[in-house]
Amino acid sequence: MLQGRGSMAALKRTAQAVWHGNLKSGKGDISASSGVLQNTPYSFATRFENSPGTNPEELIAAAHAACYSMAFAFTLSEKGYQPESVQTQATCTIEPQQTGGFKITKMRLETQGKVSGIDAETFQQIAQEAEAGCPVSNALRGGVEIELDVTLT
Repeated sequence: MLQGRGSMAALKRTAQAVWHGNLKSGKGDISASSGVLQNTPYSFATRFENSPGTNPEELIAAAHAACYSMAFAFTLSEKGYQPESVQTQATCTIEPQQTGGFKITKMRLETQGKVSGIDAETFQQIAQEAEAGCPVSNALRGGVEIELDVTLT
């Protein structure tokens, strides 16, 4: 068990975004209180046309990949296995809706783990358990399909 997890205070993380102008020709920037994002630009083109820069879906994918990798490593350790590495690629799918607007419909997690002394079946079971406990998965669950593909390397 995570040391002191039961008595840990709630954590709050803060980010802000500003947008100038209309959707098509406007632009904005994103900052996070940690400083890792500082006036990071985003625009219609970075979101819908693959121009350089970031976008909300990429940031959600990054958060999900990081969160799941940590949850999986934690769950493996709780089960007595010592992961050497856990690498996750998350793909966020956003689709236009018939009623207008867009919706994030799917998150696909593709994870490779290097763990000694574990068989593939146990690895798969622990991967599923970790996904069920991943805070970002739980925030998305119910409105977004989550696919998990794990490989023991």
